[in-house]
Amino acid sequence: MNGKNFRMPARRLATVATATALAAGPAALAAAGTAHATTDQGRASAVVLRTGLDVSLLNKTVNVPLAVSLNQVEAPRSAEKTALTATLDGVDGGKPFNVLDAEVATAKATATATKAEGYTNLAHARLHVPGLPLLSLIEVGQVTSKATCEAGKEPVATSNLLGAVTVLGKKVTVTTGGTTDVKVPGVGEVRLDLSKTETTSRTAAATALQLTVSVNPLKLNVAEVEGTLTLAKASCESPAVAASQPGADPSADPSESPAGDVKAQGAPAEEAGLAETGGSSMTPYLAGGAVALLVAGGGAVVLARRRG
Repeated sequence: MNGKNFRMPARRLATVATATALAAGPAALAAAGTAHATTDQGRASAVVLRTGLDVSLLNKTVNVPLAVSLNQVEAPRSAEKTALTATLDGVDGGKPFNVLDAEVATAKATATATKAEGYTNLAHARLHVPGLPLLSLIEVGQVTSKATCEAGKEPVATSNLLGAVTVLGKKVTVTTGGTTDVKVPGVGEVRLDLSKTETTSRTAAATALQLTVSVNPLKLNVAEVEGTLTLAKASCESPAVAASQPGADPSADPSESPAGDVKAQGAPAEEAGLAETGGSSMTPYLAGGAVALLVAGGGAVVLARRRG
C-alpha cells in the first residue's frame, strides 16, 4: 500500500492508551493534593522619642511646633538606630536646643515571614523643653518596650521601667499601667502614663512612658509648652499566612498535619476509607488504567471492523 495514511494496529493502540492513562494518573492526583501556602512579611516599628508639643513664645505671638522623632525605625525597610541626642532649632535664641540626652537610646525593628518584632531601650535619659534650660522635664533610669508578633501565635507586648523617675525636679513613684499627676507651682504640670500595652489578634504595641505636658514657668509667658511626648514605643503586626485549603487553620501545628498526608489535608471520605474497603493507594491509578483500556479496546475493535 503506497498511501501516506498508516493505521496503528489495534493492539498497539490499546497499549499506548493504557500507558498514557497510568502515567497521567499519579501526576493528576499529585497536582490535586498539592497544598499552596503564601506568606506576607510582618511589620514592626520602634521609636525612642516622639513629641507633639506646641511651644508658644512672647505671649503666644510666636508658635513653634516641637515635632521631634529620635531613632524611629520600621521593618522590613530599616533595622536599628542608636542616636543619643535630639535637637530643635529656632526656639532658644536661634541656637540648637537639646530636647533629649541619653547614655543609651536604641530602637530596633525586624520582620520576616514568620515573626515581626520591635524593641526600644532608653537609659539615663533627660528630657528638656524650652523655658526650662536647667530643669529637666523628666529623667528616667531605664525604660524598655518590646512587641513580638509571630505567625500563628498571640502577639505579646511588654514594657518595663527600671530605676527612678524624676519629673520637674521631683522624684515620683509611678504605677505600672496607671496614671501619675505631678504638679509644681510656678512651673507647670505633667501627667504620666506608664507601661501602656495593647494587643489584638495580629498586632501588639507597648509604650514605656507617655506624658501630657503643660508648662509655663512662673507664668511669665516666655515659653509655654503644651502637648504630648512618647518615650520608648514598640509595635508589630504578625505575618499574614494564607490557608492552603478552604477552611484550614493557618495557626495549626504543621507537625500535626504532614504535607504529604492527603487525608489530613481534607481528602474526601471515600479516598480516606480505601484501606477499610480492601483498596490500596494504587487503586485510583488501576481504576483509571482500566477505564482507558476499555476505551482503547473499543477503538481497536472499530478500527479492525473498518479494515475488514
